[in-house]
Amino acid sequence: MKAKTIYLADYQPPAFLVDTVALHLQLDEKATRVRALLSLRQNPAAAGQTEKLVLDGQVEQLVSVQCNGKTLSDSEFEKDANTLTIFQVPAQCTVETECIINPRANESLEGLYVSGGNFCTQCEPEGFRRIAYHLDRPDVMSRYTTTIEADRDRCPVLLSNGNLVGQGDLEQNRHWAKWEDPFPKPSYLFALVAGDLVSNDGRFTTRSGREVAIRLFSSRQNADKCDHALECVQQSMRWDEERFGREYDLDLFMVVAVDDFNAGAMENKGLNIFNSKYVLARPETATDDDYEDIQAVIGHEYFHNWSGDRVTCRDWFQLSLKEGFTVFRDQCFTGDMTSQAVKRIRDVNMLRTYQFREDGGPLAHPVRPDSYEEINNFYTLTVYEKGAEVVRMVHTLLGAEAFRRGSDLYFERHDGQAVTIEDFLQAMEDASGQDLAQFRLWYSQAGTPRIEVREEYDPAAQTYALTLKQTCPPTPGQDHKEPFHIPFALGLLDGEGK
Repeated sequence: MKAKTIYLADYQPPAFLVDTVALHLQLDEKATRVRALLSLRQNPAAAGQTEKLVLDGQVEQLVSVQCNGKTLSDSEFEKDANTLTIFQVPAQCTVETECIINPRANESLEGLYVSGGNFCTQCEPEGFRRIAYHLDRPDVMSRYTTTIEADRDRCPVLLSNGNLVGQGDLEQNRHWAKWEDPFPKPSYLFALVAGDLVSNDGRFTTRSGREVAIRLFSSRQNADKCDHALECVQQSMRWDEERFGREYDLDLFMVVAVDDFNAGAMENKGLNIFNSKYVLARPETATDDDYEDIQAVIGHEYFHNWSGDRVTCRDWFQLSLKEGFTVFRDQCFTGDMTSQAVKRIRDVNMLRTYQFREDGGPLAHPVRPDSYEEINNFYTLTVYEKGAEVVRMVHTLLGAEAFRRGSDLYFERHDGQAVTIEDFLQAMEDASGQDLAQFRLWYSQAGTPRIEVREEYDPAAQTYALTLKQTCPPTPGQDHKEPFHIPFALGLLDGEGK
């Protein structure tokens, strides 16, 4: 069956908002029991209020549904393979669902699964619905409290987002831990890790004098390969304060290295989960490139704490809002830690070798596509790497000082919100006084523009004329292209090369 096409033009605000989420997970490899208590209210920004609540969910077994403490009968809700519909809910209410899922059988590496004997989650973009029923979309931001129960021998370490606010023992050799995240986040940033792990610990003192504990978890056999990654976390924290004025906001920052992970890493709030490749290194087996890759990915996921977590994307069409901006930030970070010139050459070579090919082929798409059938196909070089180049052009057009004012305004104006690329550009315009209306075409037009350069020098008049002409070849669905706003820098040398 052909997948349904989703269009950016069809975006509608959610009918309900979820202020808080209280999760209780009793971990078991084949039968994890999940209770999710949602505190909901109708969204005043939604057109056409409704009493019907539709939650996303792809769980194996639904045990019960309650609304305001009352267990609902089968006639009061409807469940299919992807949703749970409650026919009538008050404008403000609590909804609690209880379900049973099978992490051992989950081979998708989305939702909650077992990796190397440990429980692990991956929820971006739509994995949370495999754990519990929820409004699983990035513009629904909630404060989460998560309680985890597990066998103490099987899972001595129990982790989730935020700060640890309680822990204790239970009967039958089980124990529990309670985590509280004080910052609102979408469900795709939820994380849980439980298992037999060891940690390398460090600390960082923020510019305001707060002490942050850093814990980097791995399997026991890999504990001696984490020193470099731990140092990279500290470097990232210091750099983000100095370059972008962004201070870390929790008491604890955690990184977990797992062998089975379907991405390089994931920026879950306060609990970053990494593929082991981007954490583990020691001099006997790792190359210089391995060390630099670890530094870049550690930095990238940490920088998401602001450009992606505190301020997130309204919908998945805005993916480059967080990824393009954060790739630009991690490129600047790596350049400052190594060599800006060498880093720039590597990034441009990768762009020309791979992203230009994507831009010139049948899969060419804008940095912000206008439709999709499968959300996981959004994670492309165009969205990430070209998106970073577009942000770099904004930096070039505005200059470093005005760009910093724009990023400060963006974070202050939209902290705790799910926003759009237009919101980012508007902050840059407001902070700089520059008009970026024509520049916005970089987000809606696909393809790589070609620049024809003609230069003339008149020795008698000592005048130099430079004429530029741009064209952009047709791409799928876009035969005609409007001119791009392209910053252009030049330098003139005299006869002595000065």
